[in-house]
Amino acid sequence: MDTTRIDKRIGVRAPSDRIWEIITDLENWHSWNPYETGVTGTVAFGGCISLTEALPGMAERQVQARIGDWQPLAQLVWAEKRGFMFNTIRYYEIEELERGNCIVSNGVIFSGLRGELFHDKHRSKIRQAYEEIAEALRRAAES
Repeated sequence: MDTTRIDKRIGVRAPSDRIWEIITDLENWHSWNPYETGVTGTVAFGGCISLTEALPGMAERQVQARIGDWQPLAQLVWAEKRGFMFNTIRYYEIEELERGNCIVSNGVIFSGLRGELFHDKHRSKIRQAYEEIAEALRRAAES
């Protein structure tokens, strides 16, 4: 089964607890993330998350996913089954280099037969959106 990863890493001048606070405040994602809005759910092992995804040039869609992993101040990961043999893993990761300086990654891993075709068709749009999400998260954390 093929897998493809698209992600963006960015330096953020803020402590990990500030970044984590923003990422886990699901109801307020709309204030910094223009592509994943209407987010609801519970950050807990096996918890569910719902959101509206509106990536550039693609139809808006409803996402129903399950939290696959989370570690306070470090990562939030959710998985979505998108159909027969097509899955995605969406993630945010925080690496605190020293107090007040972090590297934050946000990205997606596509897997399955349809994943490769989907990725090939939409790669540049997805990459652009994740770059914009990273910049918006950086601005929110540093403000």
